[in-house]
Formats: sequence, C-alpha cells, structure tokens
Amino acid sequence: MTATKLSLRPYLPADAPVLAALFRAAIADLTGEDYDEEQQEAWSAAADDEDAFATRLAGALTLVALRDGAQVGFVSLKDNAHIDLLYVAPDAAGTGVARALCDAAETLAKGRGTLKLTVDASDTALGFFQHRGYEAHRRNMVPLADTWLGNTSMAKTLGEGTGR
Repeated sequence: MTATKLSLRPYLPADAPVLAALFRAAIADLTGEDYDEEQQEAWSAAADDEDAFATRLAGALTLVALRDGAQVGFVSLKDNAHIDLLYVAPDAAGTGVARALCDAAETLAKGRGTLKLTVDASDTALGFFQHRGYEAHRRNMVPLADTWLGNTSMAKTLGEGTGR
C-alpha cells in the first residue's frame, strides 16, 4: 500500500460490514504465527453476527482510519480506559495505521481524565504494545467455541490527569 495520507474519523453505522470483513481478514492473514486455524476461526467468528459487531463498535468510542477513502483500520476505546479492539487491514500492516490509531486512543483517553489505559493484547500484538510502553500484568486463556486463545492483560500509565 502506498504511503498516502492517513485520516481518522468517528465510526459510522455504515462502516460495520467493512470493519467486520477487515477484522476477519486481519485475524486470518496476520496472526498465523501465533494462533492455529481453529483458534483464528473461533476468534474471527466474533464478527459473524454483523449486527452484534456493529453494536460492539457503537458502544465504544471507535475511530476508523482511512487511506484514499478506504477503511484500513479501527480502534475501539471502551469506557475511556480500555482498548477493546485494534485491527489493521493486512495490506496496511506496518504502514503506521496501528500507531496512529493507538496514538489517538491514548490522547482521547488522557484528555478524558484516564490515568491508566489497559488492553488485552493478542500474542501477535504483544510486541507492538510493549514497544509503546504497555506493561504486561497477567497472562490469560480465553475460551472461544471449542478452543482457547492466549492473550496478555497490559496497562500503560498516561500521565497527569483526573479520574481513573
């Protein structure tokens, strides 16, 4: 993907089908070194019910990354304190999309008084969050369908502010 200008905007209900497909593609194409096919299928099934997926996105502060008018990633900030979802289209991986989305989520959380931001990072995303200053606190095994997925609960102190 060429390095054209990236823009961010709030989630719109019309984004749901595209972001559900992006979510599934990111899991299928980017997590294979860390999760097997059964785990990937169980994980991506979270977007099979697009209405429920849309409700999840709408229930958080969700930002969509656009490049040349196309959705290339998204982040959902839940309760101003937890990164619930952070996904990038496979062809946009490594181009700064995740960094821009995470920067925005951290800035918004801090601006809303959050002192500590948390995330349950997949094994694939663990290094990304560690590089950003998140510290691992707990290893988790999450049951999905007939399999288990590992992730790591992490937190980052955002600095001075009020609230959490």
